[in-house]
Amino acid sequence: MVYELSNPVTKTLIMHLRDQSSDALRFRHTVMELTKQLMYEALKEPVLTQKSITTWRGKESYEVIDEDNIVVATVLRAGMPMLDSAVDLLPGVSAGFLAMKRDETTHKSVLYYDRLPDCKGKTVILVDPMVATGGSMMDAIELIKGREPLKIITLNIIGSPEGLEKVSKAYPEVDIYIAQIDERLNSDKFIIPGLGDAGDRSYNTVKQ
Repeated sequence: MVYELSNPVTKTLIMHLRDQSSDALRFRHTVMELTKQLMYEALKEPVLTQKSITTWRGKESYEVIDEDNIVVATVLRAGMPMLDSAVDLLPGVSAGFLAMKRDETTHKSVLYYDRLPDCKGKTVILVDPMVATGGSMMDAIELIKGREPLKIITLNIIGSPEGLEKVSKAYPEVDIYIAQIDERLNSDKFIIPGLGDAGDRSYNTVKQ
């Protein structure tokens, strides 16, 4: 199931990402803010656990998100600001890392780094800013499924209708939370209107 955010604040932040005058610092900050919004939506109805803490009145117990059973995984490098935001929000979760490179000729992704923690029986939140063709996301989901998670959720900033449809048809059990569904893919498989390369814009690595 695909869930698109509709908050006017979300749409305003997306506009800031599209703005080419936004420098790397502002770009990363905006991505992090959008990630928090996506986390709030994705974790509206999580499995809660009782946690005992010491308050000013002594020992008390509260229902909270079971952070020990959540893994946040990112596709390097564009997903790093999203991962940082999620871990800042819920510091008890585990972090996982995948690295994939898109072949510019075949438009297929190639996995070259896999550093996932134990996912068995846990909720895995896969964060990746862009869903273009959906190929990288499907490869990541397939790899994660092999680790026997309880559930997979994806958080994304921008996506194409074509890519999202492809992923949701292949993996209907995966909930996709996205800030903005754009118009289409062009012939080069870039999202239109999109916002450019999220990794390059986050880390000032745009080729001149």
